Amino acid sequence: MEHNENTNEKLVREISQPLEKASGWIKFLAILMLIYGGMMALSIIGLIIAWLPIWLGVLLLKASNKSRYAFLSGDKNSLIEALLSLNNYFTIYAVMAIIGICLGVVFVLILLLTGFLAQGFDPEIFMY
Repeated sequence: MEHNENTNEKLVREISQPLEKASGWIKFLAILMLIYGGMMALSIIGLIIAWLPIWLGVLLLKASNKSRYAFLSGDKNSLIEALLSLNNYFTIYAVMAIIGICLGVVFVLILLLTGFLAQGFDPEIFMY
């Protein structure tokens, strides 16, 4: 039975090695996200959405720490938790990107529409 456990630990270490190598960069991005969220929270409008980058930063920190622990200990559950944290991070980031693209398209359409409507606008109306 002990041989099987050693084999599993070795397999977990082998699988988690690329993630552990990237854990320094993951932690760096996590800290940047936390700083960004903190800076956003300084403004009134930013306070409303500042929790998103903070949450993303926490997910990245968790993934970094769990991947490093999985590599060092061979713990399968830590590797799974690290991958789940990365899954949540990418899912949330993708939803934010889709929302951003949609809002960008809406704003461009509004700008184009107001530009076309402004062509018939006569500014001399306000001069009297």
